[in-house]
Amino acid sequence: MSDQRRKRPTPGDDGPAHPTPLAYRVPDLGALELLLAVARLGSLGRAARELGITQPAASSRIRAMERRLGVALVDRSPRGSRLTAPGALVTDWARRVVEAAEAFDAGVHALRDRRDSRLRVAASMTIAEYLLPGWLIALRTLRPDTAVSLLAGNTAAVAGRLLDGEADIGFVEGLDTPSGLDGAVIGHDRLTVVTAPGHPWARRRTPPDAAELAATPLILRERGSGTRQVLDAALAAHGGLAAPLLELASTTAVKAAAVSGAGPAVLSRLAVGEELAARRLVEIAVPDIPLRRDLRAVWPSGPHPTGPARDLLGLTRPGPAPTV
Repeated sequence: MSDQRRKRPTPGDDGPAHPTPLAYRVPDLGALELLLAVARLGSLGRAARELGITQPAASSRIRAMERRLGVALVDRSPRGSRLTAPGALVTDWARRVVEAAEAFDAGVHALRDRRDSRLRVAASMTIAEYLLPGWLIALRTLRPDTAVSLLAGNTAAVAGRLLDGEADIGFVEGLDTPSGLDGAVIGHDRLTVVTAPGHPWARRRTPPDAAELAATPLILRERGSGTRQVLDAALAAHGGLAAPLLELASTTAVKAAAVSGAGPAVLSRLAVGEELAARRLVEIAVPDIPLRRDLRAVWPSGPHPTGPARDLLGLTRPGPAPTV
């Protein structure tokens, strides 16, 4: 900072006086720790070695502190280093400052330990059922002492829990980041139309087009889910969705209804892989609608997640987690 900006106004200057900030008047903790080490060891060289710095660097730091305070602190001689009378007083005061800093550090460490002892995760149904278990097993290896609670719901419910402070990090599927949250894309997913093998669509040579899909009552997730959001957007240009055949609150329930032959459903490819392989469900290709969606980690707008939430975020995708 320039001398002009740090100078106090003299009487007669316009405007109120602004004292130089404390940070410019008080030595930093490193300099105070060095002074305490010199007082304890009686040698600038030994103090430098204890603190892991060179003797010239230690001498320079002491001189800078003396210039800042305007008093001589240390007498140097071939026999060692001895505190001056003002230096002894400054050392007593420095000891209190360092002790207060140590108490501050211990308190922050305790807060961090308390924060890191738990992790509250909110996730939409598909991620909660098919992806999160693997991530949480990996997190357990990194943080065996962190207790994790999982709240599963649709995308709207996940956003609400984060905004209400009931979760530390969330995971959703959909077209964009919910309002009031920040997020990062961690992967991609594709929705697929499925039916039981006995459904007429499974036996047709020509699959239904987007207009027929829009006009057909389907087994659907409830409004507010990422699956419903993507499907609504995909079929908006084709007249929108018909009234649901069934509207259910979980992926498992929708899948079970489709397997039973109740009707066609639209589900994440993650959720139906096993049923397709076993031929309990059949995939119906509808080539003219976009059913790809992003998978996102989300958190309240502001700083990136820290602690266990940051570690979990790092496990969900390749590459480093966001820096704090």
